[in-house]
Amino acid sequence: MVILLFIGITAIYAAHSHMGGKQWYVQIFWASIGFVVYVIVSKIDYSLWRNNAHWIYYISIILLVLAWSPLGKRHYGAVRWVKIFGITIQPSEPAKLGFLVMLAALMARFEIRSFWGSIKNLAKSFGVFCIPTVLVLFQPDLGSALTFPVIFFAMLYVSNLSKKFFACVFVGMLILLSIVAFDICGYKKFLDRKNSGDQVATAKYEDRSLFPMKDYQRDRIVAFMFPDAVDPDGIGISWNLRQSLIAVGSGGLNGKGFNNGTQAKLGYLPKSIASNDFVFSVIAEERGFIGALVVILLYALIIWSGLRTANCARDEFGTYLCVGISMLFLAHIGINIGMTIGLMPITGIPLPFLSYGGSFLLTCCFSQGLVQSVYRYQNNFT
Repeated sequence: MVILLFIGITAIYAAHSHMGGKQWYVQIFWASIGFVVYVIVSKIDYSLWRNNAHWIYYISIILLVLAWSPLGKRHYGAVRWVKIFGITIQPSEPAKLGFLVMLAALMARFEIRSFWGSIKNLAKSFGVFCIPTVLVLFQPDLGSALTFPVIFFAMLYVSNLSKKFFACVFVGMLILLSIVAFDICGYKKFLDRKNSGDQVATAKYEDRSLFPMKDYQRDRIVAFMFPDAVDPDGIGISWNLRQSLIAVGSGGLNGKGFNNGTQAKLGYLPKSIASNDFVFSVIAEERGFIGALVVILLYALIIWSGLRTANCARDEFGTYLCVGISMLFLAHIGINIGMTIGLMPITGIPLPFLSYGGSFLLTCCFSQGLVQSVYRYQNNFT
């Protein structure tokens, strides 16, 4: 964790040093606070969070709702931030932690073993899952919303739930993916007509479609699947991905060296994303394949440690907590790195311990403190 924090600070410095940016100073400040939070949380018996899970969950939901209040900050049409006492936070980050703590406490309290015999408990779990997921989707923040189902189904999986449930989920996901694919195909035809000068296709597609997705979100998916359809010149929505691929590829095996990267310095990777969503591209360019592999191996070690701790936890709450946190990290790592190398559509989701920003960094440190607490108190059954 400390090594990743150090790598993140140096990458943020490299991404903004040519502009005299001070983001890396701010990141050092948040990293210092985050490490203190990690130490404090790791020394507290994690049963405290189980006993107060509902309050943690309610507070996280209130923070999400405040995004639409006068305290909320709108940026590029999204309401993802709340300013309280002069501090701007992104409520979707603590909401992830509040959700998994509440779900772990709920699942530890109820027996979830059979399909039909656990409908009531499953309904409660599904309600806990739906509320923050829907609120985050309405911000809109598709990237963060994608992490909730990963956590939810991973924790249900380790609960030894009936295979019939997951069979039904699999069928439901196939149906949902089919609907999304049908919607995207319709949007692709809409773009083709619009590019050909069809006056009928001048309105927004989102006003015609029944699927709850904004056109800019559809653009990201189409840019991933059919880049020439939405951005044939490569200077629009696919620009960031193309520049990210150039950065990653130009790093070669050993990289260009610290602070010698050019994509961020020359502005090809915009400063608004180079230090957060695309920080992995900066690292890959300067440290090459070897440096990127080291980062991935460090993440693998953290996830493995979390799952190992889940296996030796003293109770089910500790097990669910560690599994949920490990899957939260896995979702962020997989989605973020996948989008920077062209394996997934572009979504605004940060990279743990590396991306610039206080809310997510504190959430990561707090969550790893919980895992350490589960390990520390594994033999304490009082």
